[in-house]
Amino acid sequence: MHIRNAREDDLDAIIEIQSKAPEIAEWTAGDYANLASDPLGLLLVAELDSMGPPAVAGFAAFHHVMDAAELRNIAVDPAQRRQGVGRELVAEGRRRLLELGVRSIFLEVRASNFAAQRLYLSAGFRLHSRRREYYRDPPEDALILTMELTSLPEVSAPDRNP
Repeated sequence: MHIRNAREDDLDAIIEIQSKAPEIAEWTAGDYANLASDPLGLLLVAELDSMGPPAVAGFAAFHHVMDAAELRNIAVDPAQRRQGVGRELVAEGRRRLLELGVRSIFLEVRASNFAAQRLYLSAGFRLHSRRREYYRDPPEDALILTMELTSLPEVSAPDRNP
């Protein structure tokens, strides 16, 4: 698996994956293109190259302002779910955002979307709050999850003196 910045020629694959994931926000190809070209946007794709030419298996859309970022949309092709694609997208987004000085990421998730909640919690997000009736069609609460970003501790060289 390879995580990279999305390119214009990835937009059709992103929209196709989105169409198979009715639980996520519905964006247009233009929305994704705008985010990818925004200096504060980050649109990542996961490519699988295990069979044939590499194919986009998932994507993650982030936006940041100063030291805070939002995970705005993420989806993995149903045929590739439960193989770590979503976790790798979140991890790479976290790494890149940390390099940009971001200190926290937040997201909203439907209260009934247990699969997404499991992914986010296992990736380091924690429950922050609940927004009552945030979603429409059907009306539903949103859970607000946050992840604090910290740099990895530096590993010191072992003491070579006896």
